[in-house]
Amino acid sequence: MDDRIPTDSPPSMTSLLGGIVSDLQALIRQEIALAKTEMLREWDKAKTAAGSMAVGAAVLALGGFFLCVTLVCVLAEVLKLPWWASFLIVGGVLAVLGLVLFYTGRNQAAQVNVIPPQTAETMKENVQWIRNQT
Repeated sequence: MDDRIPTDSPPSMTSLLGGIVSDLQALIRQEIALAKTEMLREWDKAKTAAGSMAVGAAVLALGGFFLCVTLVCVLAEVLKLPWWASFLIVGGVLAVLGLVLFYTGRNQAAQVNVIPPQTAETMKENVQWIRNQT
């Protein structure tokens, strides 16, 4: 027979609620920090994609200018093509190059997540946990 009296009394309702509120505040702070980190990561992706698209557009414009001037003259002189045919060939090549660069940047931009996926998932888990606690 055990004659010991338990010295630990059960926690009061106030202390339990205080602990829940404290845990909830810590959880919210962690979720905000996670969201901030993910948003910065996505912002870096967006900047990279925009930079790629801008460089592609600049290369397209600069290349179009110089190639239109030089290659049209070369085609017309060397191949004895009419000027309009020389312009058509050069313009077609530049258009293909510009499309490749533009779609490369667009594909990078498509990989940017507006809503951070990890934050969204943990928020769903937290809401479910809070529902289970009540």
